[in-house]
Amino acid sequence: MRAGRLRHRITFQVPGEVQDQQTGEMVSGWETVWEKVPASVEALSARDLIAAQAGQSEASGRMVIRYRAGVLPMMRILHRGDAYNIQGPPLPDPDSGLEYLTILVAKGVNDG
Repeated sequence: MRAGRLRHRITFQVPGEVQDQQTGEMVSGWETVWEKVPASVEALSARDLIAAQAGQSEASGRMVIRYRAGVLPMMRILHRGDAYNIQGPPLPDPDSGLEYLTILVAKGVNDG
């Protein structure tokens, strides 16, 4: 994967306890794990959605990042103010499995 394709920046978050800024109380929310991760962000075309209908019918996009251990389906991704749910485990590249990951995502209300 050429570095020029990874022109977007995304943020990975996990559910956890965060401190309320007004009261100082610990509440359920989202903790940032990785910020400004270089990625390629693409909306899926109608053809891609039809082809993915069997297993990933809710997928609305695909994000490709350099290989990074620890990306889990329980995480969410932030991009340009939108929250995306990760749809299943990330898919490694077909050659070495250690060059890049393809992550299928769906836009949704996931504010914790």
